[in-house]
Amino acid sequence: MERKLTSLSRHYRAALQGHLKRSRRGNLQVAQALGRKAMTIGLETLDLARIHEQALIKLVLSKLSPDTRAAMVRRAGAFFARAITPIENTHRVALETNVQMDALIQSLSERSAALAASNQYLRQEVARRKSAEESLRKSEEHYGQLLRQSKHMQEQLRLLSHQLLLAQEEERKKISRELHDVIAQTLTSINVQLAGLKNKTGLNTKQLERSIARTQRLVVRSVNIVHQFARELRPTVLDDLGLIPALHTFMKSFKERTGIRVRLSAFAAVKQVNGHTRTALYRVAQEALNNVARHAQATQAEVSIQKLDGALCMTIKDDGKGFQQKGALVVKKRKRLGLLGMRERLEMVGGNFTVTSLPGKGTTVLARVPLIDRKPSGGR
Repeated sequence: MERKLTSLSRHYRAALQGHLKRSRRGNLQVAQALGRKAMTIGLETLDLARIHEQALIKLVLSKLSPDTRAAMVRRAGAFFARAITPIENTHRVALETNVQMDALIQSLSERSAALAASNQYLRQEVARRKSAEESLRKSEEHYGQLLRQSKHMQEQLRLLSHQLLLAQEEERKKISRELHDVIAQTLTSINVQLAGLKNKTGLNTKQLERSIARTQRLVVRSVNIVHQFARELRPTVLDDLGLIPALHTFMKSFKERTGIRVRLSAFAAVKQVNGHTRTALYRVAQEALNNVARHAQATQAEVSIQKLDGALCMTIKDDGKGFQQKGALVVKKRKRLGLLGMRERLEMVGGNFTVTSLPGKGTTVLARVPLIDRKPSGGR
């Protein structure tokens, strides 16, 4: 590189000297060729200016007059201007290219930013549509589930209404049969006894007293049967004395009828519950114990009423054979209302109902009612 620079300096000085010795026009093509050579070896305008300055110092002598020296400097300036033309042209092209590149880069940057914004918008739109699709899918599943539940509840309601009518009809048949087979026959016997008394005018006092006593026993039996019907339909003790005496009375007759021992425990404040709650709890206990007698094959049961977390909780537990819980609360044709009826009674007074049972482990019925006064939706 140093040798090339020394050679260029020597050729430049010689060419400049020749230019200054020639006519005013001179030959500037040599200067342009030197400029191209300088550009080839990697020199810039400033490098060529230093070479020009060194050459001019050696060529322009102080013995020249000021006017001559100024003229030679001007002619040397023209030579230098032509020599740097290739470098300046290259710089100009490079500058223009740089400007174009800057404009292109700016344009690419703007397009990249626009593309990035578009991609971001597309990603957000895709995410929004996926979210909307997922929400729609969940909504369809939710409404599908609600529709299935609605259809199931309609079917349950239809079957429940059907079973209710059947239960009412069975109850009417039972009352009709009892009235016909027991009370009507007893009243007929009383009538026969009274007719016999009318015709037996010759009876002595003792015979008459025995006939009257037999008739009175028949009357008492009829009255007891009527009272029993009344208690089964609606025990007066429930309204007159409250839930605990009514349960004691029912459990006593239950043990006499089934042989199953039942133990009752309750807290004193239970007598303060309103009439609708009292009726619901009594009917739940009645139905639960009847289920024990019909299905459990139990030897004993326990009814417990206590206050827990602001609610009245009644538990009916037996030591029977138990059952599989799955589907136990589903109403089916030709099945009794059973557990479903107990649940419906409690829901009418704002309560809830659960059953826990396993085969061989007995059954526990839990009825829970809030200790607040509320108007029921119906029921007796």
